Amino acid sequence: MNSKTVVPSKRGRFNGMMQILRYNWPQYVVSVVIVVLGAVWGCVGQGPEWFRAVALIVALPAAWWCLASLIASFWIYDLSPLYRWTWISNALPATPQYWLSLHAGLDESSSTIRQLFPDGEGRVGDFYNAAEMSEPSIQRARAEQKCNSTTERVDYRKLPFPGESFDAVFLLFAAHELRRAESREAFIREVRRVLSPSGTVLLVEHVRDLANFAAFGPGFLHFMPAGEWRRLAEIAGLNVVREERMTPFVKIILLARRP
Repeated sequence: MNSKTVVPSKRGRFNGMMQILRYNWPQYVVSVVIVVLGAVWGCVGQGPEWFRAVALIVALPAAWWCLASLIASFWIYDLSPLYRWTWISNALPATPQYWLSLHAGLDESSSTIRQLFPDGEGRVGDFYNAAEMSEPSIQRARAEQKCNSTTERVDYRKLPFPGESFDAVFLLFAAHELRRAESREAFIREVRRVLSPSGTVLLVEHVRDLANFAAFGPGFLHFMPAGEWRRLAEIAGLNVVREERMTPFVKIILLARRP
């Protein structure tokens, strides 16, 4: 694939940051309330000095994470090339003839992937499971999605595709939505099953590390540690071909079937 291929982006300048704000607005409302109450009570409130100091101490990290998470989101989703997805063609060892993109109801990449690989055949699967994924933020994200006639509803435990069908499988900010370890294990085994012997899995995720804690505070617990993705690869019979960062907050992991 020509590395100079450019796919026009339909995203606005602050689209990514505003999405994070919309999907997680209750958390931001709570944070703002904590900041305002803590600052007011700490500065002019009544009570012992130690209590006023605690109010300020609580307000400060809430203010930091409220602001830092939006700045980080703007960096990741709006400033970096990540969400333009054009880097995907260079990340893969070969141009896929058959590819599969799997998501949990928020699909912002498959249309670009189709443009990147116009001669290939692609399938798009939505593995959302209401019992497994009950967080309100994913409900809000799904509600914003326009109906895509090319998307197929799939069961993450038994993908409806023959074995060794795809040269590339894309898991872009999706696999972490499976919150239980056994669900992730079943899913990654299915991904490996449908992957061709020479195929690759492109996994993109935030990871539970210091950088994401600094930016998102307790919200970083929604992400998986990098070691969890390596563990899943190991049990599924996949090798980690390459790991790299795109911004300090997002890790790109390329996986291939073990011989």
